[in-house]
Amino acid sequence: MEPFSIALAPEKLWQAINPLTWTQNGGQVGLVNIALGQTARPDMERAVLNEVGSYGRQIGRIGDALEVLIRHFEAKDLPQAERDALAILMGQLAEVRKVKARERAD
Repeated sequence: MEPFSIALAPEKLWQAINPLTWTQNGGQVGLVNIALGQTARPDMERAVLNEVGSYGRQIGRIGDALEVLIRHFEAKDLPQAERDALAILMGQLAEVRKVKARERAD
C-alpha cells in the first residue's frame, strides 16, 4: 500500500472525464490529487473533510493566517531568496482574492 500523497500539480496535463470510471477511493480534484483509500485512517480523513472543510478551504485559511503573519513580520534581515519567496506567496494570495471576488460577482 502506498502512503497518502498530495501533488500540487498533475503528472499529466490532461484528464479524461468518464463518470463510469469514477471511484470513491480517491482521484483528482482540481490540481490536488487525493488518495483517500490509502491513508492510515481514511475514516478520520473523511470526517475532517466533511466537518472541517475541503483541502482548498483548509489551505485557503492557512494562506490567510500566513498573510497576517507576513504583514507583521520584519523581513529585512532575511536573505533575498527568502524575501522573494514571501513576496511570491503574497502575490499568489492576492490573485486568489481577485479570483474569489470575480467568481462571487458572477
